[in-house]
Amino acid sequence: MDIISQLQEQVNSIAAITFNAFGTLQRDAPPVQLSPNYPEPAATTTATDDATPFPEQPKQLSAGLVKAAKQFDALVAALPLSEGGEEAQLKRIAELQVENYIIGQELQKQLEAAEKELKQVQELFGQAADNCLNMKKPE
Repeated sequence: MDIISQLQEQVNSIAAITFNAFGTLQRDAPPVQLSPNYPEPAATTTATDDATPFPEQPKQLSAGLVKAAKQFDALVAALPLSEGGEEAQLKRIAELQVENYIIGQELQKQLEAAEKELKQVQELFGQAADNCLNMKKPE
């Protein structure tokens, strides 16, 4: 797997960990009284699949998030440095754009040829179908 794909996978992993952390905290956080003007919130019991007490969950979730972020940083550090600076990159981009244009033109020609061939095949199929319908049964 190339480095860019690994970076994309790591970003997806960080997003999943973050969403899971927020969801877990939202689900398991004990109710809090927002103001003395409101009644005390009712105590709710949530059945969790794991036996981790709530005060430990944020620590574990944040540790997982930090670990994933460090892995992402390591992948970014492993990216190759650009050679030649910005001017060389702009030159390479221009070369790639010219190449892309040329290939696009070739693909356009192939598409037009394929559409022409498809039209011919459809006409021949129509003629063959008409011939089959117009044939008389032998007597």
